[in-house]
Amino acid sequence: MAKTAIIEAPGGPEQFRIVEMEVGEPGPGQIRIRHHACGLNFIDVYQRTGLYPMQMPQALGMEAAGVVEAVGEGVTHLKVGDRAAYASAPPGAYTEARVMNAAQVCPLPDAISFEEGAAMMLKGLTTQYLFRRTTPIAKGDTVLFHAAAGGVGLFACQWAASEGIRLIGTAGTDEKCQLALDHGADACINYRTEDWAARVKELTGGKGVDVVMDAVGADTFEGSLDSLKPLGMMISFGNASGPVPPLNIGILGQKGSLKITRPTLFTHIADHATCQQMARELFEKVTSGAVKIRIDQRFPLADVAEAHRALEARKTTGQTVLIP
Repeated sequence: MAKTAIIEAPGGPEQFRIVEMEVGEPGPGQIRIRHHACGLNFIDVYQRTGLYPMQMPQALGMEAAGVVEAVGEGVTHLKVGDRAAYASAPPGAYTEARVMNAAQVCPLPDAISFEEGAAMMLKGLTTQYLFRRTTPIAKGDTVLFHAAAGGVGLFACQWAASEGIRLIGTAGTDEKCQLALDHGADACINYRTEDWAARVKELTGGKGVDVVMDAVGADTFEGSLDSLKPLGMMISFGNASGPVPPLNIGILGQKGSLKITRPTLFTHIADHATCQQMARELFEKVTSGAVKIRIDQRFPLADVAEAHRALEARKTTGQTVLIP
């Protein structure tokens, strides 16, 4: 049996219940993993509120790290006793232990702690596909990144700095702007006190940026398009302020033959070999010191509702982990 955080209907953080669930044995292609730490992400909020509909009741959580307890037939990249971490569908990481498909579970280097592993997989693999797999981004290019002091944002600031990419961030307080600067952002704009789209144009000499990476959604979408140079790429990868309204595709032509994409991590990691290679690149960034994992909040799994409240209220910085 394993203590597990579930919801039985969409709604607020008060929907969470901690229950005992049967764990069972892994079948072919599966493992059983005992979690030491679980990650917290905005996708968990989208699922809890019903923005991303799911069957109920449902355990939430998309990433964790721990020790492999059992291995099913056909699994060759993991063995009993291995340290491992993952970001993977379906949800179910808010638990002490689970049986799951092994394809997206990755061997965790000894140099990376369980808390770091749990905090880095979804956000770090997201950063990897944003910079390496979505559109060509070269040394000297300029990226606009919204919520630059958030979970993915601090990864992105460091990743960009490590590759000679200029990153302009936005954040909601001067303190968060400074945090982004401390992690490698070239500039960071307080969107509550400045016209950030106008400031982006100033910072780029009126040209605009090569790429926008926007997980905020409705509140920033139009300004993001206006911040791109002609032929620029808009990567819309989240909806923290609500979903983006329907788009008249002709606007992209009017604003400079812009490109737009709406990727998800889970498409990128669906292939086992690709997922493992992405993870190796991420682990190399971390073990080399190019990307440091900042964990600013820790909650017991039993306090998962409080963790969600803090995340939704924008009271968190860096990463948050739940401890089973």
